[in-house]
Amino acid sequence: MESKNLQTIYVMWLREMKRFLRAKSRVIGTLMLPFFFLFSMGFGFRGSFNLQGMPQSANYIDFLVPGILGMTMLFTATFAGLSVLWDKEFGFLKEIMVAPVRRLSIVFGRIAGGITTSFIQGILILIISLFLGFKIPDALSLFLAFVFMLLIGFGFIGFGIAMASKMEDVHGFSLITQFIIFPTFLLSGALFPINNLPDWLRKITYFNPLTYGIDGLRLSLLGFSQFSLFTDLAIICFFDVIMISLASWFFSQTEI
Repeated sequence: MESKNLQTIYVMWLREMKRFLRAKSRVIGTLMLPFFFLFSMGFGFRGSFNLQGMPQSANYIDFLVPGILGMTMLFTATFAGLSVLWDKEFGFLKEIMVAPVRRLSIVFGRIAGGITTSFIQGILILIISLFLGFKIPDALSLFLAFVFMLLIGFGFIGFGIAMASKMEDVHGFSLITQFIIFPTFLLSGALFPINNLPDWLRKITYFNPLTYGIDGLRLSLLGFSQFSLFTDLAIICFFDVIMISLASWFFSQTEI
């Protein structure tokens, strides 16, 4: 039975990878928004923000790259939940839900596929940023950045699957998630230092899990952060556990 569950995880992962590789237009479209932010804001807003605390050699593009990496993981991971709704609509979900395997293995397979595709797109954005002047300090910094990218991805994939498991309409899912993820992105310090915000708004950002993911990315790639490494890791890991648990629970309760 255990081998069947492992095979299910692999099959679900492979299915997501094939869909990702075949939908080249979706990949290009997903990369265009982060690239637009990097290029237009990186050069257009250079010198517009007080980057106090950052290394003197750093500029706004350096500050922006970790935020755009976080944005890429946020958007691509959250919308991985769309596959659940598409499978509901076309009947595939019903077929796999009646299979003699644990439903958790189906969830983990989807999470594995979603995190892989999100991570690939995050790496592509990181590569693009190198051509815009961003520099990676060393291999250890890159490894730690990958850890935070994965942690951001896991949490928001869980969020996306949990939302999709409770909804029936694809368009409704897109509207509601956009209503949630855009404020999450804008109030995470991705585009500007949270110290520049009014006191009452800055306090709101402290309740945003993405704030700690992006702060961890800045600590990894720039050596600059608002919080300690332990704080960033603890909060984003706690968020991941909650979201993946909710995704597993809601998906297991899905009616077919």
